[in-house]
Amino acid sequence: MVNELLTLVKRRCGPYYLAAGPAVQAGIPHPQKSARNGPGKDAIPYRFIHHQQDGPIATVTLSRPGLSNRVSLEMATELREVCQAIQADENIRLVILTGEGDQFSVGREALPEDLSGSPASVSLDWLKGIQAASAIAAIKVPVIVAVNGDAMDQGLELAIAGDIRVALSGSKFGLTDLAAGAFPWDGATQRLPRLVGPAWARDMILTSRIIDATEALAIGLVNRVVDSGRLIEETRILAESILAGGAIAARYAKEAVNQGADLTLDQGLRLEADLNVLLQSTADRAEGIKSFLERRPPRYTGT
Repeated sequence: MVNELLTLVKRRCGPYYLAAGPAVQAGIPHPQKSARNGPGKDAIPYRFIHHQQDGPIATVTLSRPGLSNRVSLEMATELREVCQAIQADENIRLVILTGEGDQFSVGREALPEDLSGSPASVSLDWLKGIQAASAIAAIKVPVIVAVNGDAMDQGLELAIAGDIRVALSGSKFGLTDLAAGAFPWDGATQRLPRLVGPAWARDMILTSRIIDATEALAIGLVNRVVDSGRLIEETRILAESILAGGAIAARYAKEAVNQGADLTLDQGLRLEADLNVLLQSTADRAEGIKSFLERRPPRYTGT
């Protein structure tokens, strides 16, 4: 059955199939159960981030509070590693990304002085080593970013790599690189225009101006703004509303939106249809129909 569906997908999608996301490439997922993560316990010890798993929710906390949670080479490495671990754990259905203390993440590490006169290839290696936003964006399950304070420069680039952003009312947002004679290098020039539109992206990047949470909400940079003390509550409510739906459907829906942004409308519509074809053969889809007919809450298993 799965092979027949994949043949259908390949035949209908044509060349764009090769660039499609994990669901189309891999077909219907088969969860791999893992007992290594107990509820509410640190899954893997890290130095500059905290990673906890509570049932289907993984929480990743940037932890460099003495430096406003600014991303260092070591933190970036740990972020990429934890994102890979999350990808490999089929028990995780949702990720929350936040910062420790009263800042989400502010600032950007400068190119080390001993690399300033090095060949371009050396500088490029350093740059790749400190980038982490793409690892967050590649997570297949929904990612909620709980912006617990200012998100500036690379911190903002991490925030916009997630799917939904909930921000404290006092948070500030900005990309101040041009004021220092540089420009963003962890995805802002590409992800920000896709999120808020080219006009607002150019405004923020070229002027280096800082906006507050109210303006961030108005332009679509964040999805919700909450008062102090309600960030955890609102993030959990949002997480539970997502988890109430089917896990596979959520992954496919995220894939359709993200992949579709880089396709033509016709290609995106074919991708949407193909993912729906794959979804029809899952146990979760059958459970959704059955629970509706029986007028009871669905019991999704992620299969």
